[in-house]
Amino acid sequence: MSQLPDPEHLDQAIRRHRTAVATVTLQGPGGPLAGQEVWLAQTRHRFLFGGTWGEGTLALVNDELDGAARRPVEQRNRHYLNLFNLVTLPFYWGRFEPQRGRPQTERLRRAAQWYRDQGCRVKGHPLCWHTLAPDWLLGMSNAEILAAQQARIRREVAGFAGLIDLWDGINEAVIMPIFDRYDNGLTRLGNQLGRIQLIRTVFETARQANPACALLINDFDVSPAYDILVEGCLAAGIRIDAIGIQTHMHQGYWGPARTLAVIERFARFNLPVHFTESSLVSGHRMPPEIVDLNDYQVDEWPSTPAGEVRQAQEVVLHYKTLLAHPAVQAVTWWDFTDGGWLNAPSGLLRADGTPKPAYLALEQLIKGEWWLLPTRWVTDAAGRFTFSGFLGDYELAWGGQKMALALEQAGPVAVNLAV
Repeated sequence: MSQLPDPEHLDQAIRRHRTAVATVTLQGPGGPLAGQEVWLAQTRHRFLFGGTWGEGTLALVNDELDGAARRPVEQRNRHYLNLFNLVTLPFYWGRFEPQRGRPQTERLRRAAQWYRDQGCRVKGHPLCWHTLAPDWLLGMSNAEILAAQQARIRREVAGFAGLIDLWDGINEAVIMPIFDRYDNGLTRLGNQLGRIQLIRTVFETARQANPACALLINDFDVSPAYDILVEGCLAAGIRIDAIGIQTHMHQGYWGPARTLAVIERFARFNLPVHFTESSLVSGHRMPPEIVDLNDYQVDEWPSTPAGEVRQAQEVVLHYKTLLAHPAVQAVTWWDFTDGGWLNAPSGLLRADGTPKPAYLALEQLIKGEWWLLPTRWVTDAAGRFTFSGFLGDYELAWGGQKMALALEQAGPVAVNLAV
């Protein structure tokens, strides 16, 4: 972007980058359909609004819950699907395959299929990560660890092809080779191979298993070290489909200026940017001296009325800031319900499943301000009508007929439909 939008102009930037002005012409067998009443409704956003899976949902779709336990999960899912068209599913290797050769493939497959059936795109997270690596790697040589990692990638990427074609290929590679909190096989491997060679191996192995898959590099470290790593990968000829940025703002909201500056630093690579893990708390903020967020251990971290008001305001500004920059194509909220990650009140739902002000505010954006409700139009003498809408999918209905329409590009666009 030649000029970054300031907070007062975020809405203008969003309209410029995220909407199209479509002139639709309906052409029948005998010519233009003049004076035709048409109903138009939006069915999907092109932008990916996502969240996390929820352990209850995995249990629900695998028929592991009784009647009483099902109801709160079903309520959560209704709230989830009301907002989101993307879900991130857990493929943490140590939990997915705690015993070698016994992965939870079918459990995750049923969950992925359920989300797909609800209209969500599904992302797998992650294929390679030093945290939550299986303990059974520790007795192996580095060559054996590499072979096991590649086999794991082939199994998941090929086995879920067509169902999950979007993956966090490697997670937190900046710190991976020097991670010193505890021993693990992937840090050993990263230390030997180096970051770029390990990323190359992971990405090439995944693409061989499913050439159609899209792969992200994903990190919480947004320092120049991450820029340098991405630049090095691209210089080495490694194809990266999107750059993932984590923003766990438990110590305070970044604000538009810092967020836009970070986006701009990575937008220079001309790759899509995904905000893969965004969170803001509705309780007290984590002390600023905490370096590793996992080090903050409290028995209770309650959501508060004042914190919920603050969180709602920050959520609106955060999402508007992301949509104001054309490089950003996705944002995933982490976690959807309070207490789901680090015991933090970072959810859009409270622990009892009720929507917080942040949820309602986000709903007003995604399904209100940024959504076209069913609207009646009448074509002119040339069979045309013009509307402005956010990029995504729409349905036209007239005279007992229906037709799909997709807006893929911002700005003015002509759509000719032969009916």
